Amino acid sequence: MTSQNVRGRRRATGPAVELRPARATMEVRPRDTERQVRRRKSPLRQVADFAAASGVGQKAGVALAATGLALTVGLPATSPVMATSESGQSESALAVSGGSQPEVSAAASAKIDFSRAAVATAADPDGKLKQLLSAQSVGSIQRASSVGTLASPLDSLVTASPFGYRVSPLTGGTGDFHRGQDFVAQCGTAVHAAATGKVTFAGWHEYGGGNRVVVDHGNGLETTYNHLSSFNVKVGQTVTRGDTVALSGTTGASTGCHLHFEVQVNGEVVDPMGWL
Repeated sequence: MTSQNVRGRRRATGPAVELRPARATMEVRPRDTERQVRRRKSPLRQVADFAAASGVGQKAGVALAATGLALTVGLPATSPVMATSESGQSESALAVSGGSQPEVSAAASAKIDFSRAAVATAADPDGKLKQLLSAQSVGSIQRASSVGTLASPLDSLVTASPFGYRVSPLTGGTGDFHRGQDFVAQCGTAVHAAATGKVTFAGWHEYGGGNRVVVDHGNGLETTYNHLSSFNVKVGQTVTRGDTVALSGTTGASTGCHLHFEVQVNGEVVDPMGWL
């Protein structure tokens, strides 16, 4: 039976409904067998495993063979390309199934070669000399620019008497002007052209040079080779830098076997050491 109050709500007037007794219930959740495994893994390892299992990563092996130890590093990739093993099974499947990652290793005695192919550049001293002579008047060329533009007239240069004023080895008098640079050379030593040019003189020099060869290199630059025992070039012949033009000797106004080497600029002698 029910009754209605003034607000229109109905109220039961019959016997009270008996409440159901409360029952204690306990829900048993299934045991997570992988939970302990995840706890033991580092965060970086968990991320790598997730990337491999989700199909968006691949691993790269990095080996250090210098000490015979192998180090394998798993890195997530940004592309969806999956690496596969020789058996056709994807690398992600191997990672999920617990398969070990392949190691790249080498023996402790293995050598790592870091050598690279040698890079060599061929110098062009004749080209440098030609450019130097054509760029300016030969008389205004500075020593800093001319040094190294002429090759050595001998395989080995050992200086004897220098260019300039000296005591004459013939008379013993002072004030003797030495027009070139003397180099030590046994008689019969090969004498080379200092640069490419044309032979303008090959014969006897009446002013003390003995057997003499003169090579014109153009633009007012000449080299001369004196006191020679013999020469094997002739006037008008073109010689190349390094060609043997004669053999050293002691002809003319000489006190012993040697090479007297001169450099002339517009007919005037200059210090040969400024060009070698």
